[in-house]
Amino acid sequence: MCEKLKFTSPSMERMKEYLALFELCGEKASDYSFINVWGWSEWRFEWAFADGLCWLRLASDAEPVYWAPVGDWNRADWLELIGRLFAPGTVFERTPQALAEIWAEQLGKRIRIEKQRSEWEYLYNYEAMASLSGNKMHKKKNKVNQFIKLYDYTYLPICPKHIGVIGEIQREWCESRSCEESAGLMAENIAITRVLDQWGNLPGILGGSLSVNGKTIAYTVAEDLGNGTMIILFEKGLDTYKGVYQAINQMFLTNTPGFETVNRGQDLGLLGMRQAKKSYNPIGFVKKYRIRWLG
Repeated sequence: MCEKLKFTSPSMERMKEYLALFELCGEKASDYSFINVWGWSEWRFEWAFADGLCWLRLASDAEPVYWAPVGDWNRADWLELIGRLFAPGTVFERTPQALAEIWAEQLGKRIRIEKQRSEWEYLYNYEAMASLSGNKMHKKKNKVNQFIKLYDYTYLPICPKHIGVIGEIQREWCESRSCEESAGLMAENIAITRVLDQWGNLPGILGGSLSVNGKTIAYTVAEDLGNGTMIILFEKGLDTYKGVYQAINQMFLTNTPGFETVNRGQDLGLLGMRQAKKSYNPIGFVKKYRIRWLG
């Protein structure tokens, strides 16, 4: 099966085509943003354009891992498409809820749907995260204030002339975390490097950095997802500086107005990450599901 889908590595040449399809999706998960898809393409990520959709998968030495297709989910004849292109038993990971509901209605007992909680993306009120006001944010605010009192800092938005400096802190962060010993961290490092190298060519990209005494110690890379939503793609800081993560988060948002919602991605099922994301009081989730095509 899938002989009609010609998978290739994501390219800048087809960026506009992909973005046009992504705009048609009934729900936008950060996994499917162009910068995320293209950035991680060195990690054997592939796409194929067919039937007015973009199909995505992670290639592997065993079975490929498929993601949800990108495009206008309401116009497709899913029974015909999936039946023609995929063998029974094919699994689609990270399927946004809006598409899962359409498939449930059209495909019924031909699919099995499983909640994929580790991949749910956390959504936050932009103003609440930027201001850190209220009792629930008191500890976060204290850490930012501590950072401000302890350090002679400078905040700057990222622009192409700063990319070299951001690359240096990424290398330093990687060394401190022994990235070479983790396949996941190495893959992320490659994705970050790809994004930094193409900074001026990626639409919607945003970023900010913090420096102390002239040394860059933290940065954030984000993307304007449209409809008032920003997604945080990468956020790194040197832990030797107290409150560095709370500071870069708050200062980046304060200096990047014009949004209503912040998407800070998933917790990957990691308890510490889940607790950290919950501590910022999410207002909702982009829920995702694993769907098996039974045929």
